Amino acid sequence: MMSNFAVILLIIMVIGYNDNAYGVVDEYVRDDFPADFVFGAGTSAYQVEGAVLEDGRTYSIWDTFAHAGNYDGANGDVACDGYHKYKEDVELMADTGLEAYRFSISWSRLIPNGRGPVNLKGLQYYNDLIDKLISHGIQPHITLHHDDLPQILEDEYGGWLSRKAVYISNFNFAFILPMDSATNMKDFVAYADVCFREFGDRVLHWTTINEANVFALGGYDVGVSPPGRCSYPFGTSVYKISNCTNGGDSTSEPYIVGHHLLLAHASTVRLYRKKYKATQHGFVGINLFAYWYEPYSNTIEDVKATQRAHDFYLGWFLNPLVNGDYPEIMKKNAGNRIPNFTKHESERIKGSLDFIGINHYATNYVKDNPSNLEMEIRDFLADMAVTLVYGSAITTNEFEVVPLGLQKLLNYLKEEYGNPPIYIHENGQVESRNGTMTDTPRVEFLHAYIGGVLDTLRNGSNTKGYFVWSFLDLFELLDGYTTGYGLYYVDLNDKELTRYPKLSAHWYANFLQGKNTSGVFETMNVKETLSSSY
Repeated sequence: MMSNFAVILLIIMVIGYNDNAYGVVDEYVRDDFPADFVFGAGTSAYQVEGAVLEDGRTYSIWDTFAHAGNYDGANGDVACDGYHKYKEDVELMADTGLEAYRFSISWSRLIPNGRGPVNLKGLQYYNDLIDKLISHGIQPHITLHHDDLPQILEDEYGGWLSRKAVYISNFNFAFILPMDSATNMKDFVAYADVCFREFGDRVLHWTTINEANVFALGGYDVGVSPPGRCSYPFGTSVYKISNCTNGGDSTSEPYIVGHHLLLAHASTVRLYRKKYKATQHGFVGINLFAYWYEPYSNTIEDVKATQRAHDFYLGWFLNPLVNGDYPEIMKKNAGNRIPNFTKHESERIKGSLDFIGINHYATNYVKDNPSNLEMEIRDFLADMAVTLVYGSAITTNEFEVVPLGLQKLLNYLKEEYGNPPIYIHENGQVESRNGTMTDTPRVEFLHAYIGGVLDTLRNGSNTKGYFVWSFLDLFELLDGYTTGYGLYYVDLNDKELTRYPKLSAHWYANFLQGKNTSGVFETMNVKETLSSSY
């Protein structure tokens, strides 16, 4: 472990010498943010829990994807063993000063058959976790679907490709769905109904789908995430190559899945508002992955292409949720491969969100590429008719620190979509998972981006919270155990999976304890920052 002096010196070296290095406020304290603004950190079920076949849980599509060899033999069978170590982890959260914890519920742990009987042991686990968080004054923010549809539903009817993922029978909630499907109910909504009923007396913040846009693209266009579907020649990615052996049609399936995710989300929100809102007073939103896009040049073609990228990547979901339909450019370029909303569906989807969750890490650049539209076979990315020039995270193990990108993104959402409430659900720095506790790039990243959020708040953004990704080093969606984002290192070679605080955990704890993030470090006492037992 590092000495107190070493920790202090490192933090001074990272941020103490450079005023306003990234064009955002450099010196701030927790009290500079609104009293109702919340700071936290996050994980997700498959990435942290482990115990994949314990106490009644069944496989999800992420289990299947991992066991198919997509992570060079790694999987989430044990992960961080959060299922057994949640009490210890909540103590660490309290020690760090977290005000909120974002996590997901494993659908296949709570309802192992995808529908029907609730698994009482799974129910008890989530009740105990929620109660433990609340006993330490930590708000639970819950995501219902984080890349982990029960495999049994994938096998039964193709998962999110089928409207059966949207509609099932034997539920008498005629107010939820259009009249022509009033005798049906969604598998997903039925699962959400269980969560609202069992946990909603203590949980106010619900997210239906994590990274809905990336789930549709990664899982059904390029095949690099669960369930790994794609078709030649589109099964490629800047991260890895997919051979598309799992079936799929990259030209249409992302649009179909995105459509069904929107219908499921809207019906879930409608259920909550009709059945639970009056007594539970909670909020339901959806989460999207969001780059900030800048024109590669100042030509009018690149400027228009950049707006097109925003329309495809964000407008794909936000336009229906705010305006009732897909962006015109998407409908024009995708043609009959993108489904249409009925008038009734459009009316139900429009306005069906209480907040937007954003996962943001990087700023990328856009070149116009009209030749893509001349391709005989096109997928979503070709329909966008751009060439994306990625930032450094695609070729190195760290993201560039560009907090102005997050500022511009939040301002764009304010101007384009009426300044909705926003939670930054994920933001953090990636590094190789090599056991170092001196994660100085992560401290620099968090310091800059949180300062950028403060500037944005002062300019009128309706941003409500910020969550570091991630609380622990997890099993990552694209990289398995080879990279980490955590404030805490998890030693996979230790059978106890011991957690160790990194430099970033000390920095975040100091900030949350109200200390000045620049000038305080000369006198910071690490033993006062985090429990000496760690």
